[in-house]
Amino acid sequence: MKILSIQSHVAYGHAGNSAAVFPLQRLGHEVYPVLTVTFSNHTGYGSTRGPLIAPADVAAVIDGVEERGAFPAIDAVLSGYQGAEAVGEVVLDAVARVKAANPSAVYCCDPVMGDVGRGFFVREGIPEYMRDHVVPKADIVTPNQFELEFLVGREVSTQADLLEAARELVAQGPTVVLVTSALTSDTPESSIQMACVTADEAWVVTTPMLPMTVRGGGDVTAAVFLAHHLTDGPQVALRRTAATMYAVLERTHASGSEEMLLVAEQDAIARPDEVFEISPMA
Repeated sequence: MKILSIQSHVAYGHAGNSAAVFPLQRLGHEVYPVLTVTFSNHTGYGSTRGPLIAPADVAAVIDGVEERGAFPAIDAVLSGYQGAEAVGEVVLDAVARVKAANPSAVYCCDPVMGDVGRGFFVREGIPEYMRDHVVPKADIVTPNQFELEFLVGREVSTQADLLEAARELVAQGPTVVLVTSALTSDTPESSIQMACVTADEAWVVTTPMLPMTVRGGGDVTAAVFLAHHLTDGPQVALRRTAATMYAVLERTHASGSEEMLLVAEQDAIARPDEVFEISPMA
């Protein structure tokens, strides 16, 4: 499979394309990474160096990929953090052109906006732009619970709430919604969940909660889920994504590393030990 991944890039650590590209490649996919920023490190360190890439320059890189005749063979477009509406417009234009060249191509959008405890960490206007313009054009969306609540405009307290909210997103355009970092009143103690919802089916997987915060985890999750979804569908993708992410994060936590140990845990990406069962959601 061939994937056009339009995201940020950091030299040190793993975030954006620096988190997504290696897992996709390790799973056997060809990746065309297009960078929207090139920073020294993610912003969680408090300071960073490097430039934002102008939307026109991002578009020029995509134009160049198209000129190489790549678009008809691209199976998916993946996007993450979009720092400005102009970048979002470049992404949506690329999606439209890829789909015109290959109608079976899918668009996977990680609607990066915020998280529980941190609130929104994108500039004003971006959440509304993602909700109103980007998410309806996506085939797969991977919000965390905080982002899901914003997208549907209400709190998600129970698993039934989560299912209803995800189905509401499906009704807006996406065919698959992966809800990450889900914590409801139905989540077992000391656990965290992911849920995968389509128009007709829904599954949830529960893993132990690790006492850690890591940047870039959502970028890896979206990439790994997309990769498995392309080859094996949503149910298998959910199970394998949960296995991979828990293995990577458990190793990272045990080591005390501030950055995910993606390379060290590459076997958990390529051959995840599928120890976590998925369950149908009522």
